[in-house]
Amino acid sequence: MTINRLRIRNYKDEENSGVLTATALGYDPEKDPAPRVLASGEGEIARKIIEKAKEYGIPIREDPVLALALATININETIPVELYSVVAEVFAYIYRIQEKHLKNLE
Repeated sequence: MTINRLRIRNYKDEENSGVLTATALGYDPEKDPAPRVLASGEGEIARKIIEKAKEYGIPIREDPVLALALATININETIPVELYSVVAEVFAYIYRIQEKHLKNLE
């Protein structure tokens, strides 16, 4: 199965003057060894990433700790092994949302 949609994480870092940060993840198991950072930014860029996610109906999950970790990864790089389990939980959350949405359409 191929997942080719952006996965967004956003948060407001209370210790960093409320700066909004967003990171978009994507994963194609046929091409990628692990999820990859597709977009990342703070402030206005973060707002645009979130806006695009909403425009395309992509689930958004707030996770301050994960957002801080993902913000350190370069665009198009895969996530490090240390984040596999946390990101797997996020993808599981997204799959549950998508499943629920599909059941509601039936």
